[in-house]
Amino acid sequence: MGISEEKSSLRTRYRQERNARYIEHTFEFLVSSPEFTRATTIASYMSYGDEPDTHQLNQALITAGKTLVLPRINGDQLEWVRWTGEPEGLEKAKKILEPVGPAISDIGKIEIVIVPALRIDRSGYRLGQGGGYYDRALPQLAAWSIGLIHPDEISSEDLPREPWDFPLHAAATPDLILRFQKFN
Repeated sequence: MGISEEKSSLRTRYRQERNARYIEHTFEFLVSSPEFTRATTIASYMSYGDEPDTHQLNQALITAGKTLVLPRINGDQLEWVRWTGEPEGLEKAKKILEPVGPAISDIGKIEIVIVPALRIDRSGYRLGQGGGYYDRALPQLAAWSIGLIHPDEISSEDLPREPWDFPLHAAATPDLILRFQKFN
């Protein structure tokens, strides 16, 4: 079995496990962490289904005076759009909510990017949903990256990796930030 097939098999297994034991959590505590306190522009996403919930976190970031940008799929890339917290600033695209409006022109202003993940290993490598959008986006961002996962989704074994996989700087569960590598 090749790496792509192994990842696909793991995605199926991890989605089933997540679905069987999903409990809603909040990640608002991140707003008071040192990285988030210092940042002014933060990229997040709108969670769906049994993903770790970002809705309260996104609102808390806006309330804290942060500029929040959300991803929108454009071809095979992500573009980032400022969102003010208003529901009418979102529209459904397949099963996810995406922001409406113009994409920001300077992605260099993004200081933190919050990333979805099914699992993250102890080296910071993540297994995502399989679209490759974040694998293409992360190398373009000079931002501290943190993946959101449920409490039992840190893998003690290395996840399969391909050359384009990009390690995260940290992972967050509902009550813990696990930092993998220094960020300058």
